[in-house]
Amino acid sequence: MFNRHHATTAAGRLRRATLACLGALAAVTLAGCVQPWQQYTQGADESTIVARLGPPREAYDLPNGGKRLMWPTQPMGEFTTAADIDSAGKIVGVRQVLQANEFYRAEIGKWTKSDVLVNFGRPVETAYYPLMKREVWTYRYMESDVWYMMYSFYFDDQGIVRLTQKTPDPLHDPERRGMF
Repeated sequence: MFNRHHATTAAGRLRRATLACLGALAAVTLAGCVQPWQQYTQGADESTIVARLGPPREAYDLPNGGKRLMWPTQPMGEFTTAADIDSAGKIVGVRQVLQANEFYRAEIGKWTKSDVLVNFGRPVETAYYPLMKREVWTYRYMESDVWYMMYSFYFDDQGIVRLTQKTPDPLHDPERRGMF
């Protein structure tokens, strides 16, 4: 004889088990996506980030007596983890600096090469355009975590930012690959 209550309970248990498995899978997947700049809290010792990421590839003094440590993935990568450390050796903040909202902070006519270097690290490439009389520093990055882009800063002969430009990264465009 068919027990309707048993079938409903078994279906309910199967549905709950499936949802639990999907939830666990989502949690594991998301845990694997945690980026280096999301794993540190303000006030932690500098050694915690150095222990996990290794010695920084770049370090810059900040005006407040602290320093900025950087772990770039350039020339082929699109990320640079930057940690601001105060004068006592404590983490003030950790973030990914190669992203649009960070680039847009650059002030045309005010920022210098030094400002760009401290904020974004060494560029992936540099060039000089004699007709424009501009030196250009370019960085690879991901726009909205989807599009491979390049962001360029154009400096005048005094080293002041006069123009910025974002363009698709030809490295990831099959039609333009090999142009650079």
